[in-house]
Amino acid sequence: MESKFGDYLLSVDHISLSFGGVKALKDISFGIREKEVFAIIGPNGAGKTSMLNVINGFYHPQEGEITYKGVHRKQMKSHDAAVHGIARTFQNVALFKGMSTIDNIMTGRIIHMKRNLFWQAFYLGPARKEEMANREYVEDIIDFLEIQAIRRTPVGRLPYGLQKRVELGRALAMEPDLLLLDEPMAGMNIEEKQDMCRFVLDVNDQYGTTIALIEHDMGVVMDISDKVVVLDYGEKLAEGTPDEIRGNQTVIDAYLGVTTAN
Repeated sequence: MESKFGDYLLSVDHISLSFGGVKALKDISFGIREKEVFAIIGPNGAGKTSMLNVINGFYHPQEGEITYKGVHRKQMKSHDAAVHGIARTFQNVALFKGMSTIDNIMTGRIIHMKRNLFWQAFYLGPARKEEMANREYVEDIIDFLEIQAIRRTPVGRLPYGLQKRVELGRALAMEPDLLLLDEPMAGMNIEEKQDMCRFVLDVNDQYGTTIALIEHDMGVVMDISDKVVVLDYGEKLAEGTPDEIRGNQTVIDAYLGVTTAN
């Protein structure tokens, strides 16, 4: 079924980003289709995280254009990204360590809280109904991520793999149309990676969420992605399906580090 936003939910066109004399991204273009799992791969320093930071408005490129939901922008502003359905997780877990799992996930609902401070301060009428609805939504996410047992546990006491799952839950609480995952499997053991892969695919399938992820585990990338773009030293090296990337000799020479020779 064709997307109401045209060919792509999001496209980046000729994006270039520099920090002083350092060029982090050089003339990068690609598009992400609605409900696609899109992987961005490349060696350390390739510009992958910089690309996500441009998409969600944390960095502002000097050149190029972003088109999201059919709207063209020279740059994305962070607030606009959040309001229009772009959520993000980070390389290093960014949670409130002294707060419980449920309270951390609730912070993702702030953008959906419309009642003013008067109603919230006295917890009356519409504010109470609003919070109850938001808590019900969060409880559904907790059930979906199978973290009922830790819902009241301070996240600082949780193992790393569960903290990553809580961070995913907080992002889902924003009800994103586009979910940006920066190394969601980093630091996990095999079992934790398998669980996270399952949740990523379930988010894509059950919520209908478009996903763009950075990941170093090539087994994960090839298993769960619909499309892959390869960056190297800030430049786009290749783009294609996992099978096309797996067989691309330029990518093999520059990144995968193996030969196709028999």
